[in-house]
Amino acid sequence: MSDVIEFPGPVTLVGGGAADRADFEAARVFAPHVVAADGGANALGAWGARADAVIGDMDSVEALHSHREAGARILHLDEQHTTDFEKCLYATSAPFYLGVGFTGRRFDHTLAALHVLMRRSESRAALIAEEEVIFLAPRIWRATLAPGARVSIAPLRPVTAMASAGLEWPLERLELSMGTRIGTSNRAIGAEVMVEFDRAGAAIMVEKRFLGAVVDSALSIPAG
Repeated sequence: MSDVIEFPGPVTLVGGGAADRADFEAARVFAPHVVAADGGANALGAWGARADAVIGDMDSVEALHSHREAGARILHLDEQHTTDFEKCLYATSAPFYLGVGFTGRRFDHTLAALHVLMRRSESRAALIAEEEVIFLAPRIWRATLAPGARVSIAPLRPVTAMASAGLEWPLERLELSMGTRIGTSNRAIGAEVMVEFDRAGAAIMVEKRFLGAVVDSALSIPAG
């Protein structure tokens, strides 16, 4: 795509869902560049925050001119085959993305966001939800958490957990798929946690207090 906007560092994406300002500010600590996904620009306007870019089909932005006047790049993408979240991912290039406002309110939008995590796995994105951070696990995921930390695993496609370390309920050659077996509400028994899968395709959810650990673990994985 010729209009890809390149960012030298991680990007905070703001969607039109249940966007929380505290989550937005927490995300910006790790991802200082800001991109609004269509209606996410309304939340930024209400907070008095500036966007580097506004991307989407622009059917929900209330005051697009104010973002343009503030210096935001406006990328109007009319196609209706993808969500505004996915548009932001394919129309930009960055080392990592943190999304706020892509969960909550409408559950179908949350499902669509999970679909995009799977479909655009090369983008290395994580979503900050009401209670947790959600991201697509690589084949081998390692993170530094804390004893008692909740670790939930939901397969977005059938995967096999080949091995694990640091979890109360070990995952050893365990086939996971929706409608058969999932791995929610596991717990860390130490600071270091590891899960190895036969392929990428499992969403992992950890508590928001471990946002920094999620970013560290994601940035340690080669892009693509």
